[in-house]
Amino acid sequence: MAFVRSCLLLGMIVAVALFAWAHHNARIDPIVRRGQIGFRDWPRGTAPVRVAVLSDIHIGNESMDAARLRRIVEQVNALQPDLVLLAGDYIAGHRARTARIFAPHLVAPLAALRAPLGVVAVMGNHDYDTDPAIILRALRAAGIRVLLNEAVARGGLTIAGIDDLLHGRQDIPKTLAAVRLLPGIPIALSHSSSTALLDGGITLELVGHTHCGQVDLEPFGLTNAVAASNYRCGISRTSRGITLVTAGVGTSIVPFRVNAPPDLWLLTLGPATR
Repeated sequence: MAFVRSCLLLGMIVAVALFAWAHHNARIDPIVRRGQIGFRDWPRGTAPVRVAVLSDIHIGNESMDAARLRRIVEQVNALQPDLVLLAGDYIAGHRARTARIFAPHLVAPLAALRAPLGVVAVMGNHDYDTDPAIILRALRAAGIRVLLNEAVARGGLTIAGIDDLLHGRQDIPKTLAAVRLLPGIPIALSHSSSTALLDGGITLELVGHTHCGQVDLEPFGLTNAVAASNYRCGISRTSRGITLVTAGVGTSIVPFRVNAPPDLWLLTLGPATR
């Protein structure tokens, strides 16, 4: 019996240590990943644009609070981007009460983002699961331009902001029509990926949503269905175009990360070099 009790105690200690490690991984500073993408038809004489891309803030659970979000904003500002793009899911969970409590905590940190070309955002599925009106109000109070199937020109870019696909809020024909009225290289910002965007003549889409699996046990032979059902994390190039999937900075469901650290991207978009 003493041996059995010792084994159970050891198992409990190991389990607690693993949970603590996974929780710590969810709260570390995001990895800054960098990429450079060139366009053959980049407007002549227009400077390249340094774009910071982050997603899945999910404020309201144990991996994200206002203090951590402020640290992440400071991290973004230190990169000196020209433009900041936010790819949705600002709130954790699926309850309107969570949005009412925590959406106001987004305003001050996000208002501190600094970029000469501003901050542009789209909505995600958790934002519609909770209370989209409250979240929209918080984002706009922070001085952020939220695109709901709209387009806006920034530097040498035209950003097509697609509303949430998972709630059927997307209107891709309307968004593409708005893109055609503006100058610049069209890129798409969406919470989750859609081949219809790339089929519509946009060659680069920037998305989040998957958290890169968040808890990735593939090294142990277990496949994460969320990550496997979408483009792999990072930059994927296909015959249609280029998709960037960021792991996001927060977490969903459980405040843990394993083999899928939080990240944000700093992309340099400009003329093709060859």
